[in-house]
Amino acid sequence: MGANANTARLVGIAAVFALGVWAAMAGLADEIMLYWEDISYLTVQHVVLVSVSGGLAILIGVTMGLVLSRPAMRSTAETIMQVFNIGTTIPTLAVIALSMSLLGIGFVPAVFGLFVASLLPIIRNTYAGLLAVPAHLKEAAHGMGMTPLQILWRVELPNALYVIFSGIRTALAINVGTAPLAFLIGGGGLGELIFTGIDLMETTMLLAGALPTAGLAVLVDFLLGQVQFLAVPKGVNPLR
Repeated sequence: MGANANTARLVGIAAVFALGVWAAMAGLADEIMLYWEDISYLTVQHVVLVSVSGGLAILIGVTMGLVLSRPAMRSTAETIMQVFNIGTTIPTLAVIALSMSLLGIGFVPAVFGLFVASLLPIIRNTYAGLLAVPAHLKEAAHGMGMTPLQILWRVELPNALYVIFSGIRTALAINVGTAPLAFLIGGGGLGELIFTGIDLMETTMLLAGALPTAGLAVLVDFLLGQVQFLAVPKGVNPLR
């Protein structure tokens, strides 16, 4: 699993680097820099969209995964999970459109749509990670006199943390790549350059939005990978 994640990151970095080299060789680098002010402004909007929607998804997703993993909830956990699966089953563009129909246009519906689209991987991985904690570890902790809450914080979560982080990384990668669609409902972000470039058949403008989006996706994954490496205890971290 760790090797696959490293390979995916390396491929992503190589792809962005190759796009940059191609743009420079094609003489597009200078033309793209003409949009620098727009890129800077819209990148900030993009990061805010991802940060708010992703932060809400992490907070609610981890909490729901934790609740569903409790013994009292396991019989209905999969049924409840299907409710959250809506954000993945329905095409992302449809989720964004539904958000607009419910909440209007602007920042709030864009955040809501991105939140829904990136929620399931976090819930699923949190749930799966906690269920995968070996039973003998929990039994040993119980035998030592730990309370259920202490077992959760000191035994279950540390052992499930690697899987939980994998879900968060997947969710935020989806979030960064989906955020350009927020432009279609007035949410801002780098989608403004991408979709305007498509409408005008202006390749330079399209790349001025697409390349920073790709770079952000790689950067977010890299930073979360470093946090995952440092935060997951050494004994249960396959990367250490």
